[in-house]
Amino acid sequence: MGAVLSFGQDPRWRRSLVSRVDAPRGASVLDVASGTGLVGRALAARGYRVTSLDASEQMLRSGQPAGPRVVALAEGLPFADAGFGALTFTYLLRYVDDPVATMRELARVVTPGGVIASLEFHVPGARWARAAWRPYTRYVMPLVGSVVSPAWAGTARFLSRSIDGYWRAHPLREQLGWWEAAGIEPVHTRTMSNGAAIVTWGVKR
Repeated sequence: MGAVLSFGQDPRWRRSLVSRVDAPRGASVLDVASGTGLVGRALAARGYRVTSLDASEQMLRSGQPAGPRVVALAEGLPFADAGFGALTFTYLLRYVDDPVATMRELARVVTPGGVIASLEFHVPGARWARAAWRPYTRYVMPLVGSVVSPAWAGTARFLSRSIDGYWRAHPLREQLGWWEAAGIEPVHTRTMSNGAAIVTWGVKR
């Protein structure tokens, strides 16, 4: 579904996310909301020791996550303080009840000076790009998903509403405040594909 929503751009987005992890080769990296393990495998290919964590055991089983697989919620990580040299997460904060508490929990397990980086869908800011993005997500995505199965069409419709609603409710400035409240700064962002995705990263103090 990521490939459908991104019009095939998601591999480039993941590469940008992984490139923000500035840790020594061999460092321990936690990949949260790992899913089928695409980000974790990219991190492992760069020489990091990856632990893959997801709330869904089925997702971890269906893919090929890198390193140890852990089934747990991001809101309650089963790890000691400062146990990882860096941390990544993908498409996570839209699904948690308390983003500030979740960011603090993510930061808790990272050593001071370690990078925390995320990838999330984004609503384009430019009027022309947004005018193309909304019809694509609302109509084309479900149509393409229906070719796979009715369930995929439903997932596509949910994603469209979820992404749009998330950015309407939580502007970027608010989201950056979540990171800063967790002791992560400076926080940087890079929008990609005419604003369809955003990579956010910062350093734990």
